[in-house]
Amino acid sequence: MIPRNKVSLLVGGVGGAKLALGLAHVLKPDELTVIVNTGDDFKHFGLHISPDLDTVMYTLAGLANPQTGWGIIDDSFSALEMVGRLGGASWFRLGDRDLGTHLTRTQLLAQGLRLTDVTGQLRSALGIPHTILPMTDDAVATWLDTDQGALPFQIYFVRERWQPVVSQIRFEGIEHAKPSPEVIRALAESTLIVIGPSNPFLSIDPILAVPGVRQLIQESAAPCIAVSPVSAGEAFKGPTVKLMAELRLDMSVLGVTEHYHDLVNAIILDDADADLCPAIEAMGVRTLTHPIFMSSLDDKIRLARTLLDWSKEKLL
Repeated sequence: MIPRNKVSLLVGGVGGAKLALGLAHVLKPDELTVIVNTGDDFKHFGLHISPDLDTVMYTLAGLANPQTGWGIIDDSFSALEMVGRLGGASWFRLGDRDLGTHLTRTQLLAQGLRLTDVTGQLRSALGIPHTILPMTDDAVATWLDTDQGALPFQIYFVRERWQPVVSQIRFEGIEHAKPSPEVIRALAESTLIVIGPSNPFLSIDPILAVPGVRQLIQESAAPCIAVSPVSAGEAFKGPTVKLMAELRLDMSVLGVTEHYHDLVNAIILDDADADLCPAIEAMGVRTLTHPIFMSSLDDKIRLARTLLDWSKEKLL
């Protein structure tokens, strides 16, 4: 029997992880599945690194660095400092405890396990009861065509601090990728699908680009609600609005809604954007205004409860 709630949350990065934490405090373990972007996965020093999966895991485990939202709280960087001293690439901030995750993941993958199974082992070892799934077990790499040439995601985002001007975003390997049976099942059984307040182009689009995922959402009887990643024309974190300008999209929640218009029934937008509700409603998308900036655990839980209550009252 499908539980009363069966929520699938699509996320990537810090903003999405915050909403995942709020929902995890409200929903039982069998009521929430977090489907995470892996387009920014890459190999570094021979290690398989899954930054968005790790951010979600560390956040749900209570380990995330509260200052950055990523990495592990109170981590040290002795190994990285030695790498730099030896002339190695030290631009990607790998903490000493964080290295333990990457070493373990790399070893398990080398043994033939799927990334889905590895993620399940890691989150269980961290005491996380809710399901976390990579968007696919296949290799997909986000590349950006920029004024500095074609750049892989981590070079653009971390080393170059997302300053190059972007003309196109590509997901290499996406045509050969497929959603895991676990992702297919989660979406098929959902009573609610949520697109988290993550970067639509770098975090959510890779998930939606996995062949079959967009169709599963479109064909689902469950409502789909997006949570805006922007407020008053500014991103809560990262290059969302900068990318919207470079890709010639409306630099507001209107642009976000237009991007998701074929998927979502409703969107939660920040109170600061209340004046845009009529224009969004004219697109056939329901709106609810609510404070979206999640600085405290109470903020995260409050937004999660509001989202769930609204979906039951107005959409189901």
